[in-house]
Amino acid sequence: MRVAFSGAHRTGKTTLLEAVSEQLRGYEAVDEPYRQLEDEGVEFGDPPSIEDFEAQLARSIENVGESGPKTLFDRCPFDLVAYLQALDEDYDYDDRLDAIRDAMGKLDLVVFVPIESPDQIAVPEHEDRALRRRVDARLHTLLVEDAHGFGIEVLEVRGSLAERVVQVRRAIHLSG
Repeated sequence: MRVAFSGAHRTGKTTLLEAVSEQLRGYEAVDEPYRQLEDEGVEFGDPPSIEDFEAQLARSIENVGESGPKTLFDRCPFDLVAYLQALDEDYDYDDRLDAIRDAMGKLDLVVFVPIESPDQIAVPEHEDRALRRRVDARLHTLLVEDAHGFGIEVLEVRGSLAERVVQVRRAIHLSG
């Protein structure tokens, strides 16, 4: 299965991916596009710009397209669309919608890790909490509400890390 872990920053999606990855033999874990590009020497703004998120979106689409059948992704293309729209609510991605649809269609499951109350991960004071909430709301619309009618299988997880791992393992077992 190809499984993407999706969510705003500081929701625990990477921690969840790592915990699930430890339990699944033969699966490749793919780091989020931001980290990949950063490792290649790309310097992002602080905070990242529209152009920075567009580069990450392109890499996310590329990652899914080049992946094998047993892959866990830290982020999916819709994560980057959510950030782009959280920064600019009028952001138009129609020119990339076919590529996004193709990439999302190759995913067997998207695990959406929403913001919980109380937060499962400590959020430092310097974080842009309003941006985080906008991204979370946009991801809910794109994934859970299936705004584009892609028919993506989405699992929204909640609870402790152990509870989330069980939810993901159960979904993978039932789908695989």
